[in-house]
Amino acid sequence: MLLETKQLTKQFGGLLAVNHVDFSIEKGKINAIIGPNGAGKSTFFNLISGFHPPSSGQVLFKGRDITKLPANKIAELGIARTFQTTNLFEQTSVFENVVVGHRLRTKSNLFDAVFRTKRLKREEEKCKEKAVDVLDFVGLSQIADNVVANISQEEKKRVAFALALATDPEIVFLDEPAAGINPDETETLSLLMEKMVQKGLTVCLIEHKMPMIMKLAHKIMVLNYGEKIAEGTPEEINNNEDVIKAYLGGSASA
Repeated sequence: MLLETKQLTKQFGGLLAVNHVDFSIEKGKINAIIGPNGAGKSTFFNLISGFHPPSSGQVLFKGRDITKLPANKIAELGIARTFQTTNLFEQTSVFENVVVGHRLRTKSNLFDAVFRTKRLKREEEKCKEKAVDVLDFVGLSQIADNVVANISQEEKKRVAFALALATDPEIVFLDEPAAGINPDETETLSLLMEKMVQKGLTVCLIEHKMPMIMKLAHKIMVLNYGEKIAEGTPEEINNNEDVIKAYLGGSASA
């Protein structure tokens, strides 16, 4: 297993947002987490990526315990994530936004920045090369110079993907990547996720668009009130009585 959680729990005051969840993410697959609003999905992502410390339980990445590591150290290990609301620098270009991503992999310090050292210049070139590569990969090369504020919602989603990919991750967590975009755009983002997996990446996403998940995911976990109520293939989830009761309202096409 590439990444697994053991009895992962997060309590906010009296609220159990994530309740003793065991989950394993399979390498080179599209893993999905679904559940009603308030089920604990984003909190679960935050625990894995180091944005919140868990109340108890463990997160293991390639067998290593990363439970107590801060977000920047977890990112350095090769775990990237996007957020529900796309956090981009609206007044700068698409290209400049993505250049920031690869900075995680550079070693330059304040001395290098002040004196414009060879190392800094070499690393700046690397960041630019990486940005060119990932923008090409997500299909945004033609709008690299556009200011982010002027591009479409779907293009912003792709920029967020590119930013995550620029950190050279092994696994990418996508928080509702298809929120706020139309069915055609949802389809193009689905194809992009499949392309990421073909390239050797592992994807884990939270999503509400059920037809997309049922078509795309190899494996699905269902959360409800912070607890895992089911885990399995799309077909298994579709036919699971607990899931139908809790979430799907009778059918997965809902």
